[in-house]
This record gives sequence, structure tokens and C-alpha cells, in this order.
Amino acid sequence: MLLTFLQAPAAVSHGDGLAPVVLALAVILAVAKLGGDAAERIGQPAVLGELVVGVLVGNLTLLGVDWFQFITTNATIGVLAQLGAVILLFEVGLESTVRDMMRVGLRSLMVAALGVVAPWALGWWVGALLLPDHSVYVHAFLGAVLTATSVGITARVLKDLGHAQSPEARIIMGAAVIDDVLGLVVLAAVAAVIAAADSGAGLSYASLALVFGKALVFLVGALSLGVLLSPRLFSFASRLRGRGVLLATALVFCFTLAWLASAIGLAPIVGAYAAGLILEDLHYRELAAKEEKQLEDLIRPISSFLVPVFFVLMGMRVDLSALVRPEILGLAAALTVAAIIGKQACALGALGSPLDWLSIGIGMIPRGEVGLIFANIGLTLVVRGEHIIDAATYSAVVIMVMLTTMITPPALKWSLSKRRLR
Repeated sequence: MLLTFLQAPAAVSHGDGLAPVVLALAVILAVAKLGGDAAERIGQPAVLGELVVGVLVGNLTLLGVDWFQFITTNATIGVLAQLGAVILLFEVGLESTVRDMMRVGLRSLMVAALGVVAPWALGWWVGALLLPDHSVYVHAFLGAVLTATSVGITARVLKDLGHAQSPEARIIMGAAVIDDVLGLVVLAAVAAVIAAADSGAGLSYASLALVFGKALVFLVGALSLGVLLSPRLFSFASRLRGRGVLLATALVFCFTLAWLASAIGLAPIVGAYAAGLILEDLHYRELAAKEEKQLEDLIRPISSFLVPVFFVLMGMRVDLSALVRPEILGLAAALTVAAIIGKQACALGALGSPLDWLSIGIGMIPRGEVGLIFANIGLTLVVRGEHIIDAATYSAVVIMVMLTTMITPPALKWSLSKRRLR
């Protein structure tokens, strides 16, 4: 009976479209928390455990168990995962502010710029070398995926080791903010050029410059106008009665910018990240005091629900059987090496100073959730019938994300301890 229930959730639901969704959510949240706990016990971030357990559950078909395949094909779960990505980027943006970005200094700017240009070039080169039969758009997108940085993992390690206030930590955190902005601009530009190519438009320097300009104008405009309008929005909201006004107002702001980004041809996550950057404690201090809650605390329960859906689903879409093919395993290895070397170029921005350049380079390595979001967008892009990221390439990218996320904590601990011994 149980086997029949798992194999045919749609039939059990008697036509009710909600039943398979709630069953899928029950499975996802259960395995996500088990995977997160296992990861934390071995000193890895919980998100890595959520991703790995998703890979394992999604590949149970290799053992003849297909109970959970309905999850990957359920449209509602797919939408919830995309919403989880939006909330995740909003949270990432909340960890910094526009003011933080403006005062990071020239050295952080150099570190960030090098950390985007070098991985993009290396990723493009790896794609051209190992996937010669694919279009230049595939190669460019692989480069864009490598520009991502998940500094949250590095921040946790630095805090655990008591280095959160060190000069290297300030450079890494400052550079990461700019790195995320530049990476999102690159992603937006590449995705827009791919969409134009699919509609028959040719690739030209003018069209590429136009797309870059549009992405930059949106981000600069959103950040500039948002800083002016956000305090007024929350000042008005503070006069409203009832519970949950702060959370609702923040989500309205986030979703509106995500929609605006989508409306001009950019990924919704670009708008969500911009919304997080714009919001500062000063903007909603009165409303937070009234509700006796901080915005980050209010967002966390929503994030705890939706973000694991994103990570587990992304893991379930990995086809481990593809890694048996030498060319795909080679692509995963080459992308990982390119991802590591590319971020070491960040260290060049610290040369000529007493800073620990090796720790700075290592701190920028993990791709984490941002790299997964980039790869997921690639799954939706098509040029003349060719998927930019097919199932096999996606699997290689996810392996790269997992490896860069796993090696960063021990590598950073080694690098910082090595410096202490000098």
C-alpha cells in the first residue's frame, strides 16, 4: 500500500492537485533537515547537505526506486523553488548595504573585479576546449557561472576562527558585495544576449554593450532611487495597524524589484538582490521597534521553508549516471580547477600590501547557492533548440559547486593557521 502511494501520488490524491505538492514538500523538508544536520556534524555548511541529499534522492532511480520522481516534474514545486531563490538572494542582499558597497575601498574593488574577469575567461576557455560542438553561448554562460561567489560560507569560517574583524575578512566581505553585483550584471548580459540570439538577432558588440548598459542602469537606478524611496515607504507603513506590516512591506519591495528586473529582460534574482542591498535598519527602525522584531528574524522562517526546496530540487536534477561518461567527469574536474584558479586571481589585488593574499583568494572560492542559481537559469535558456545547460553539463556544474563549497572551510583554516605560525 505504501509503495503504491509513493509511486502514484496523483492517483491517491483523487484529482486533488494539492496532495502531490504537500507530499513533495514533506519529503523535501524532511530530507533537507537530515542532510543539513549530517553536513553540520562534519563541519560543512547545511546548504551543502541539502544539496547532496537532493542528489541522492534524485538518483534513487539508479537503484530501481522511482518513488520521488514526481517531485522534479511538479510545476508547483518548481515555482516554489524559484521563489526560494528570490528569497535567498534577498537575504544575501540584506547582509550588506549600499553604504557598505560604497566604502569598501579601491583594494576591495580590485579584488572583486579580478574575481569576476578571471573566472569568466577561464570558464569560457574550458567550455570552448571541452565542449567544442556546443555554441559560443554555452561557453560564455559557463564562464558566467564561475563568476559567482558564496561569501556566506567564508564569513562563517572567519567568524568561527575569530578572524571576522581581520583586514583580510574586511577585504573579502567588501569585495564579495561588489563581486555579487558584477556577477549578476554578467549573468544578466549573457542571458539577454542568449535570449536575443534565440529570437534570431545576431551577436554584435553594440547589442552586448546595450545589454550590459541595461543591467548596470537597472542596478544603479534601483539602488539610487531605492535608497531615496525606501525610508518614505516604511515611514508610511509604520502608520498602518495590524500585525506583520514590516515583513509584508519588505516583501512587497523585494517582489516589485524582482518583477521590474524580469520586465526589462533581467533575472528576477537581480531585483531581489538589489532590494536587499537597499534596505537598511535605519529605513524601518520605527516599524521594527513597533513590532519588536528585526526584518532578518521575520524573513528567516520563510527562508527556512522555501530555500531548502530550491537546494533539494537542484540536487535532484543532477544525473549521476552522466558522470560515468569520461567527458562529463573531465568537465566537472576542469570547471572545478578553473573555479579555484580563477578566484586566486583575486589575490593579485592584495599584492603590495601586508595582507594575507592567499587567504583572500581562498575566501572567494566557494560558489555555493549563487552558482546553483546561475546554473538553474541556464537550464531555462535555449538557442535554436539547444539548451544552454543540458542535463549532463548541469550535473558537472553542480559537482563543481559542491567541491568548491567543501574545500573552502578546511583550506581557509589551514591558510589562517599557517599565517599565525609565522
